[in-house]
Amino acid sequence: MTKILMPIGDAAEVIDTYYPYLRVQEEGWEPVVAGPEARRYALVLHERPPGWDITEERPGYHLDATVAFRDVDPAACAGLFLTGGRAPEYLRYDADLLRLVRHFFEARKPVAVVCHGIEIPSAAGVLRGRRATTVAKCRLDVEQGGGRYVDQACVVDGPLVSARTWHDIAPLMREFVRLVRAR
Repeated sequence: MTKILMPIGDAAEVIDTYYPYLRVQEEGWEPVVAGPEARRYALVLHERPPGWDITEERPGYHLDATVAFRDVDPAACAGLFLTGGRAPEYLRYDADLLRLVRHFFEARKPVAVVCHGIEIPSAAGVLRGRRATTVAKCRLDVEQGGGRYVDQACVVDGPLVSARTWHDIAPLMREFVRLVRAR
């Protein structure tokens, strides 16, 4: 069965996480949900209320990570999905996760990234020379990682597919599924 690695942590965004989690299963693929530890994680809802400059965060659903990053075999997975929310802010410091991310880029396996998820490949040093999109306030992460920020719903650059926010997740998943099928 095709496996898709889906790293999460506390404060991963609900729609950024659950939509791909369910979409992967619709394809008959297995989502491999991983975290810093194998445990239940609290997800959050992010929305920018009218007149606000930043997002409001509210409690959302929970999701179980069945494996810790250190125990993931990336060779067994056909693709990687990096979710958004606040989780990437701290997950980008996890050496085991960065090792996994580098594997997918070095092997040219499909990688999908939404919103703040871009902070992780930027920290892993794999954006150099690539085009990517993200939520506007993370543009700097793309650029400091050596990439070129593009403000559009979905950007495909080789095996990397990126989207700005959950509002753009349908085209992101359409392209990610296409890349995984083609591989």
